[in-house]
Amino acid sequence: MEKPRLITDSFPLRRRRRPGRAPGKEKGKGKVKGRGCPRVTAGEEPPGTGPDRSVLEMLRSFDLAWEYGPCTGITRLQRWERAQALGLSPPDTVRDALLEHQDDPNI
Repeated sequence: MEKPRLITDSFPLRRRRRPGRAPGKEKGKGKVKGRGCPRVTAGEEPPGTGPDRSVLEMLRSFDLAWEYGPCTGITRLQRWERAQALGLSPPDTVRDALLEHQDDPNI
């Protein structure tokens, strides 16, 4: 009796490479020391990039506050203006921070 065929029979077999090694590279050969940008560890930011951490925390607390309405589908500034129009009195510091860091993608 013939052995049943599997769907994987139609694909060619491939050798698995060892984890952590690039294909075609031998151990210890062709190493190049890294040059260029200095390494930045997680949680650290290079000086002068992005807003202060306290500003980000303030904006995050504004995002999570349900008293100013839902936050999906609109920008933070649109949400602030909507809350102001509805008389909910959102914090002025949030609007100031949004206008100050208008071009920053982190904001």
